[in-house]
Amino acid sequence: MEMRDKVGSIIRLHPHETKSDKVRLRRESAERDEQHVGGDGHRSSARSPNDHHDHDDRRRQPLGGSMMNGGGGSISKLTDAFLLPKRAFIANLSIEDVSGIARHHPLPSLLCFSLLFFMAVEYTHGMVPSSAPPVDLGFVLTHSLHGLLATRPSLNSALAALNTVFVGMQIAYIVWTLLVEGRPRPTVATLFMFACRGILGSATRLPLPQGFLGSGVDFPVGNVSFFLFFSGHVAAAVIASLDMRRMGRHGMAWIFDALNVLQGLRLLASRGHYTIDLVVGVGAGFLFDILAGNYEDSRRHAVGEHRKPERACCACNCNNGGY
Repeated sequence: MEMRDKVGSIIRLHPHETKSDKVRLRRESAERDEQHVGGDGHRSSARSPNDHHDHDDRRRQPLGGSMMNGGGGSISKLTDAFLLPKRAFIANLSIEDVSGIARHHPLPSLLCFSLLFFMAVEYTHGMVPSSAPPVDLGFVLTHSLHGLLATRPSLNSALAALNTVFVGMQIAYIVWTLLVEGRPRPTVATLFMFACRGILGSATRLPLPQGFLGSGVDFPVGNVSFFLFFSGHVAAAVIASLDMRRMGRHGMAWIFDALNVLQGLRLLASRGHYTIDLVVGVGAGFLFDILAGNYEDSRRHAVGEHRKPERACCACNCNNGGY
């Protein structure tokens, strides 16, 4: 039995084929004819359904897509990272995780609280008028000591002389490490510190605090002018103390730390420095000690030296480094 479709194609049916088979054959023939009319008859019949999807994807791909996928697909991956971000870290946090942050990480939690607290203080406190003296918390706390030194000039001069002796101890130790022990790190740190202090002090010349109690025996001796920001007294003491701990001289380091605290208290009471000068002096001591250590390491690598760092031996208190 034979049948003809709409375009005249012959469809042969076997005797055992049913009417539904005839309908199916008509549909298949119609699909082939439509593909043939579109110009893709032979090519489309050889493709699988997946091939059609791949062909459509390639036609939808923008110009330059192959270039973006080149080189291991690095550009494509970078684009996907922005367009299709993965699940955010915060989305994986549970209530127990959030509540456990303060328990397991107390220091970052305290710093976060201090950030919020001081933001509130900064945005709500009144600004000091340009005609008024600076407001210094250290001056407020040492108000009674300042009154005592103001009424007793001899006591002020005695404390100034003791402070000058402590500065001499700092200088003596730093020079000793260079000339006797042959370790230049404290000297390099001190030179870094005084160079930076000179630059900052020249850049911004702060007014002398009201109620300043000078003395002819204070360092620098002779009531000469000096930079307020930052305190070289405090920074040099920190540099010496750090070197003492590095070399295992912990007793000397604790003595220097105690004297440094007393020195800072005396400088506030005599209005020789603002509080910010002393605090930055402590940070400067740490900073320039680290910079001096980095400078030493760079010089060792430059000349090909491979020596152990300056530190005290863990098994004993011997000096296991330096040069």
